[in-house]
Amino acid sequence: MTFKKTKLALGLATVTFSVAGVLVAPQAFAGKAEAGNSKVQALESQVNQMADMLRSMQSELDAVRAESANRPAPAPVESAPVRAKSKDNMVFFRGGYARMDQSRNGVSIYSDVTGNQLGLGLPGGQSDKSAWYIGAGLDFSISDDAWGLMKGTEILGEVMFEYKEFGVTQGNLLTQQPTSLAGPTLEAIGAVPAGTTTALAGGATRSVTVNQFTLTASPKIKFLKGSAFRPWIIPVGLGIHVVSPPSESITVLNPGVMFGAGADYKIWRDIYAGVDARYHLTGSAADGVNTDGFTAGGYLGLGF
Repeated sequence: MTFKKTKLALGLATVTFSVAGVLVAPQAFAGKAEAGNSKVQALESQVNQMADMLRSMQSELDAVRAESANRPAPAPVESAPVRAKSKDNMVFFRGGYARMDQSRNGVSIYSDVTGNQLGLGLPGGQSDKSAWYIGAGLDFSISDDAWGLMKGTEILGEVMFEYKEFGVTQGNLLTQQPTSLAGPTLEAIGAVPAGTTTALAGGATRSVTVNQFTLTASPKIKFLKGSAFRPWIIPVGLGIHVVSPPSESITVLNPGVMFGAGADYKIWRDIYAGVDARYHLTGSAADGVNTDGFTAGGYLGLGF
């Protein structure tokens, strides 16, 4: 197309200069009629050639216009649709039931100095195995497709904490007020000779709240990305448990591992409801305090 337009422009320029020459030539030769009719005929021949050239150029110009008119208009460029940002991160709030594999011991609920209080009939004892828990956590999306290994399988990092309470029990002998020990009680443990003391008035048994705080960090594998229902598993994670009361050696920390599984459902917009179950394993007791056990409950999540 550009070549044709250039050719037409050059042709028009040639014709323009030729016409100018034709118009000037008759005036130059007007006074020289004696030169003969041969020159007049030559001029007429040039005029006819230029007329033929103009008609040819007009035809090419008409053809170019017709081609331009018949050419389809270019399709409009459509902008790509704006996709809503996927909200794969989540903050969630948990609660439910917990149970330990063993009853909790501790410096204020069990003492090797006084032995097993329940066996001696003294105040105090071990905690209940069952507990309630509350907690919260954060999921942070790392990969949408397991780094290209599994389509629709999301990898997340989870950080979570939870608080468990096993109830209130009576403290051991060493945590009681002195006036709470009656004479026969002292005689029973051999603290004084038999018959040398009398019951002491007053005093009150001190109670102890048995609880535990747990902080975990773990990878989470979540399936069926893009669907409303999404199951997940935690193959293994790190857990740090803080116990109260502490052990007899005043140990409060007990590290271990955690395994978990669950699922959540998108109930509305970026609000999710889910259930989960987790098991905490420490491998050994921390100076007599065992924190192995499981939790099971539900959670409410908010995507962001």
